[in-house]
Amino acid sequence: MIEQSRIRELKGIGEKSEKLFGKLGIYTAGDLLRYYPRGYNVYEEAAPISEAEEGKVMTVTGMLYGRVQVSGSRRMQVTTAYVKDMTGTLRIIWFNMPFLRNTLAGGGLITLRGRVMSRKSGILMEHPEIFYPSEKYEEKLHTLQPVYGLTSGLSNNAVSKAVKQALDGLDLSKETLPSEVRLKYGLAEYNYAVRGIHFPEDKEVYYHARERLVFEEFLQFILSLRSLKEKNVRIANEYVIRKNDRVDEFIKELPFRLTRAQTRVWQEIADNMASDTVMSRLVQGDVGSGKTIVAVLALMNTALNGYQAAMMAPTEVLARQHYESVAGLFEKYEIPVKVVLLTGSMTAKEKRKAYDRIECGLAKVIIGTHALIQGAVVYDNLALVVTDEQHRFGVKQREAFAEKGGVPHVLVMSATPIPRTLAIILYGDLDISVIDELPANRLPIKNCVVDTGYRRTAYTFMKRQIAEGRQCYIICPMVEESEHLEVENVTDYARALEEEMEDRVQVAFLHGKMRQAEKDDIMERFGRNEIQILVSTTVIEVGIDVPNATVMMIENSERFGLAQLHQLRGRVGRGKYQSYCIFMSSSKSKETKERLEILNKTNDGFKIASEDLRLRGPGDLFGIRQSGLMDFRLGDVYQDAGILKAANEAADWLLKNENEYIQKMSEYETISSVII
Repeated sequence: MIEQSRIRELKGIGEKSEKLFGKLGIYTAGDLLRYYPRGYNVYEEAAPISEAEEGKVMTVTGMLYGRVQVSGSRRMQVTTAYVKDMTGTLRIIWFNMPFLRNTLAGGGLITLRGRVMSRKSGILMEHPEIFYPSEKYEEKLHTLQPVYGLTSGLSNNAVSKAVKQALDGLDLSKETLPSEVRLKYGLAEYNYAVRGIHFPEDKEVYYHARERLVFEEFLQFILSLRSLKEKNVRIANEYVIRKNDRVDEFIKELPFRLTRAQTRVWQEIADNMASDTVMSRLVQGDVGSGKTIVAVLALMNTALNGYQAAMMAPTEVLARQHYESVAGLFEKYEIPVKVVLLTGSMTAKEKRKAYDRIECGLAKVIIGTHALIQGAVVYDNLALVVTDEQHRFGVKQREAFAEKGGVPHVLVMSATPIPRTLAIILYGDLDISVIDELPANRLPIKNCVVDTGYRRTAYTFMKRQIAEGRQCYIICPMVEESEHLEVENVTDYARALEEEMEDRVQVAFLHGKMRQAEKDDIMERFGRNEIQILVSTTVIEVGIDVPNATVMMIENSERFGLAQLHQLRGRVGRGKYQSYCIFMSSSKSKETKERLEILNKTNDGFKIASEDLRLRGPGDLFGIRQSGLMDFRLGDVYQDAGILKAANEAADWLLKNENEYIQKMSEYETISSVII
């Protein structure tokens, strides 16, 4: 079978290319076929220049007008040309392509495709694709060309060619879904779908292909969860943990009162841990609802019962903040529990000391990263693991802890606002508790939705906030300049912002491609107010608490889902100061304004999630994907809520009628990237 063959067996892929594909997690032809495009270039009819709109990808055809000029330094050369049609003139620029001056010297008709941008001098098209002579564009007209995620040294063309080869060798008889399911839900056949997702002939083919693949992705995930739920239900509780009186005293001593929702959820956890079976529970709560203190109560109660409890964070900097917070609370209220930190970056000596304290049982609460489940760690009697949705606690982690002793209780914390109907499906292996109210002392965040003309005013507002001692976040969707420049990018944005601000204002940037140690260092410096403005991608969704940060500005906010925008907004409003969120949009569409106005009107994450479900269409070609919630290859639980519900219904039918499919499904590593 072609899918099982090594990537090296494809024509044109040598040792060097094989290593590059390996960086993307592609080792076999099957991996390659499941490496779906991240988007598509859609080649549509040329539009009049007068219709050029900021933020929009468009195609224009016109005559080259005047001389093609090259300016700038050797490091950054800018080639400028003007294209004119019957309706207007558009300035075009390319970066570090001085040879275009000679290529375009003859003048004549040219077709260009790119994103229209706004600069101080007006609108322009940056770094577009060139079709010269113009007739060349007709070969691509009305087609959709896949755009893949790449690594340095590997071109989009190379991935595309390899995929075509793999498709040529595909087993035409392959079909994994039972015909009853496929026909009931009107799903395409597998071969049609996998070809259609990579090289769709038109948008209809794309929609049908994507629907089929998303359905099966959800179906396999749900069936795996059902299996896990069955196993969990049967696990007897080795660590029966009763509620300790000191926990009730601690709650009374706190300088604030727990909300009714916090009290209810804490009682559900306490009852669960004292029952006959092992706890597997999700605590779902909006940003700022007070999930952490509930987790602390569970950690404390476990330790006071004589057992160990671990709390796993997705980053070292967050693990350290949790450690300092929990250890500080226990010290302040004289809770006789030893807290230990364990992370990958600790020195060998520090790790040995932590290992010794954990193994002998001196450490009762252990806070750290994935280092908590490394082979060198030996627990004395670990009874509880608190984690979060970023570290979805799955089979392998449970087995890893079980090998170190008994089977611990599991508490998963989630700040992702998602309607309960979907949460029941997605977290099918967990019982669900919801903290559905905010503490009374939280100041509501003030919001505004603005266009890019407001940017200078926003900068002035930030300067005033910084002068008062506060700090700001700015979110951009992309990391760096790319072949097809789409949106504001972090590195250039930060450099340009430094010129706008006074010398005393420190600006730094953060993105997912940076080393973890570098990201941690920047976040810690921001936490200490050594950095006043942090320009970042969505990597800061999982960040430390910075109570001093009061402004969140999100560039190109139309490129994000509402629930993700709400998550980003939750980075501010964590202290005693009034906080603000500025949603900046370059889109003039009525639909975009309607979506963003929802955020303007409410800070309730669950209402926002419901509206997101109502407004999202099926399989947007350029996907406003949510990040941080279930890392599916294609599926998006907001955008594809209808498919998710259908897959859940199909799972019920399959469990009653189709043992053969269930057996096949169990052979796949279907949920490894999601819960394992």
